Amino acid sequence: MIVNYTALGWEVITQRAHGLLAAQIAAQWKHSIRTERWIETLLAIAEHDDAQVELERGNLLTAQGGPVDFKMKAFEQRHCSQTMDFALSKSRYIALLCSMHLGFVYGKECADNPDAAKFIKEQHAFQKQWRKELNLSVSEAKRDYRLLEWCDALSLLLCQHDNQPEARSVEISNGPEDKKYQLIQTGPDILTVEPWPFEQDQFELSFEVRLIPQLEFKSTEQFRSAFRQARVTEKRWILKTGKPPKK
Repeated sequence: MIVNYTALGWEVITQRAHGLLAAQIAAQWKHSIRTERWIETLLAIAEHDDAQVELERGNLLTAQGGPVDFKMKAFEQRHCSQTMDFALSKSRYIALLCSMHLGFVYGKECADNPDAAKFIKEQHAFQKQWRKELNLSVSEAKRDYRLLEWCDALSLLLCQHDNQPEARSVEISNGPEDKKYQLIQTGPDILTVEPWPFEQDQFELSFEVRLIPQLEFKSTEQFRSAFRQARVTEKRWILKTGKPPKK
């Protein structure tokens, strides 16, 4: 889960809600990026974190009793294996993109974590096998994965409140064309991306947020109860092309 500390308490966004937001972003990309596997691409983007079902996990709290943010977690064999089982049950192409994403997320841990190193090595072998079976080149697979990674990055920026005030830009990631993009807030609840990569000149994004006023929990079960009872609201952003006028 994605956890933000606010004046009103903990703001929690589930990993699945974050994935859904990433798919909303991908659906707006210029249509020229679409391949014959476009539906599978959208599903991979939407569901790349579907194995992270918050209330099914046991380690939901920090030592101080607050909810654990996703950035605090390291490689988990169970989560990674479930991710691949879920993906492969849909298609090898979805499994390929999800496998590449796990390598991106946990690849840095391989030097210090033998389990992570073994898992990532196995995934590289699977990726090679799936590319051959799907008749996909390495460059084509990388292009499609870069869209997933870019939409994932922008979704995380929005979920974590990382967009900057006063029209200051923040780097998103490299998109499928392997060039850099900047996120800029141009007004209240209004954002733009430079260069503009989307088909439409304006559209809206939204994701669900849970607000939990209680700051400290004595047990995971107590947090689960607060999570289930939390008020759910929608955060909405308008994305539109163009920079704000210079002052």
